[in-house]
Amino acid sequence: MNLTDIILILGGLGLFLFGMKMMSDGLQTIAGNRLQGILQKATSNRIFAVLVGITATVALNSSTASTVMTVSFVNSGMMNLTQAIGIIMGANVGTTFSAQLVAFRIDSYAPLFIFVGIILYLFVKKKSVKNIGYVILGFGILFFGITTMGGPLRGLANLPGFNDMLVAFQNPFLALLAGFAFTAAVQSSTATTGILVAMYISGVPIPFETGAFIILGTNIGTSITTLIASIPANRESKRAALFHITFDIIGSAVFGTLIFVFPGILGWFQATWAEPARQIAMFHTLYNFATMFLLLPFVGYVAKLLKKVVPGEDKIIERGTKYLDWRMVDNPNMAIDLAQQELLRMAEIAGQNIKLAIEGLLERDEKKLAAMKEQEDVVDELEKDIMRYLARVSQSGMSNKMSLRHTGLLHAANDIERVSDHADNIADLAIEAIDGNIVFSDEAADEIRDIFGLVTEAYGTAILALKDSNMALVPKVKELEAKIDAKEEAFRATHIQRLREGRCTADSGVIFLDIIINFERIGDHSNNISNVAQGKL
Repeated sequence: MNLTDIILILGGLGLFLFGMKMMSDGLQTIAGNRLQGILQKATSNRIFAVLVGITATVALNSSTASTVMTVSFVNSGMMNLTQAIGIIMGANVGTTFSAQLVAFRIDSYAPLFIFVGIILYLFVKKKSVKNIGYVILGFGILFFGITTMGGPLRGLANLPGFNDMLVAFQNPFLALLAGFAFTAAVQSSTATTGILVAMYISGVPIPFETGAFIILGTNIGTSITTLIASIPANRESKRAALFHITFDIIGSAVFGTLIFVFPGILGWFQATWAEPARQIAMFHTLYNFATMFLLLPFVGYVAKLLKKVVPGEDKIIERGTKYLDWRMVDNPNMAIDLAQQELLRMAEIAGQNIKLAIEGLLERDEKKLAAMKEQEDVVDELEKDIMRYLARVSQSGMSNKMSLRHTGLLHAANDIERVSDHADNIADLAIEAIDGNIVFSDEAADEIRDIFGLVTEAYGTAILALKDSNMALVPKVKELEAKIDAKEEAFRATHIQRLREGRCTADSGVIFLDIIINFERIGDHSNNISNVAQGKL
């Protein structure tokens, strides 16, 4: 083998990997906005969850992408552990589609695919057709890479060093380790199995048993990316990632043992399919199907076991973002959904801050006021993180509908942060009242409770309208905001009357007025949030 052959192998391998990446990117673009809908349709029905996992992985041409996305959805609360387990099992089956595709001996048609793809991509204006052209172009480049590698790879059989390596890989453990290491390095089982199938197509004399154990190692290696993705995520996400690697280890252990005990299994594959490339592709597919059926009846038990292996519950309120995933910023539809989840979490904390501030005031509870102050810092941090995240998302192409939603979330984040600021103002007034031993009259305290009830109802209704895009709730928020304004004006008048009659002090009166003014401002921000839900920015 000379330098030219080495260059052709490396160039062909580069074309193969690049073509596969183009296919994956193109399919993800085509799946686009529908992908999250497909994933979120995964219910607690494990069979349906498996089918969703298969569909999503075929659509993305990548089990790594679908499983990492699943971990992100679990982290964001969009998906529970049982759903994730079903999707991960389906993803392991769906990823075998690529190997089956590569096993078709159509590399001689690669130039035609390239020609058709480039024509559609460069000369058709319709975006959906351009995306299809991009996928076809990637498909053609992938097979052209196989053609480029074909001749030089066949020459490997004549190299003594290569034959020595094949002899070493007849050790099943070394073959499994090689599949694991390469897949963990490139972070794609699709690429590893595709290259292995391509080598069989090119006539590289790899023993079938060696290829089978490389496949087993490949399945374990692909779970490493999911495991890494779960490190900064919550406990439920870590459980999902742990299931992924456990699933692959169990499957590899069971099938590795079966191959040793019943070597005729591999003989059956060789007898059933004539071409070595199809043999290894079918082994990959049937192995994953069999592992899925082996564990499918025990999904509920596995979920319970994982909760014991990774014990504890995630805190409702903790510093830092919980739902934002920076890996998704180039997919605006999913990124905006994640930003909304984080925004709703921020809104919940801000709502708790209003409650803590008033309870701290009326109960003279300094612990509740201190807790409110700590949570106010969390709201401020979340608002900044959401703003940065949405700013990055804005750099990706968005439809007019997504752009409107993106702008709405920016406005809502600002209004929610201002709501928490007004709660903080009330907490400061409460601390001032406690430190100055200032006491409200029973009538003033009742008025504070009265307007507080309206404020919390208006704010809660506005957030619900934003969460569910429920237009029927928008008029209710406006009605409540008008009542808050009327109460603020009426209570200002009764306060002045109490001052004239000497039923309250000037100091308590100033604090009382400031409190109801802050309540009135929260009502205004609630109305703004409902306008966002209605699409009026």
